[in-house]
Amino acid sequence: MAEQKYTDCGMELYTNTELIVREDILAKARELADLISTSNEVQFFQKAEKQIANNDHIQTLISAIKKKQKEIVAFQSFQNQKMVDKIENEINALQDELDAIPIVSEFKQSQEDINYLLQLVMSVIRDSISEKINVEEGEVVNSSCSE
Repeated sequence: MAEQKYTDCGMELYTNTELIVREDILAKARELADLISTSNEVQFFQKAEKQIANNDHIQTLISAIKKKQKEIVAFQSFQNQKMVDKIENEINALQDELDAIPIVSEFKQSQEDINYLLQLVMSVIRDSISEKINVEEGEVVNSSCSE
């Protein structure tokens, strides 16, 4: 094993190809992931996802939309804009019908809620780290050691 090099401050130096992840950090990340997965937002998302998967009408609409999307690609390759426009209108009508189903709109809202929750968690982590280091500059704040 190669001898590890250190900075003047005693910090280990690593090459760009080395990935250093402390096991305690990974353990806390897994713990946070478990907490998020048991949140109300995720629980509702999973419930709605199952209802959508088991709803024949919703699945038929989704299949029809996917089929029409493939048709658009085919007509675009033939440069038939008239048919592309016609099929796009049909897709929009199918999408409107799908979006009018309450569980579908609730499912979409739950996706947005989970995304917001994840962004909030990332912001808290970033802001907490930023209190200790200048993330933009990569400089340590309140450090007596400088290079």
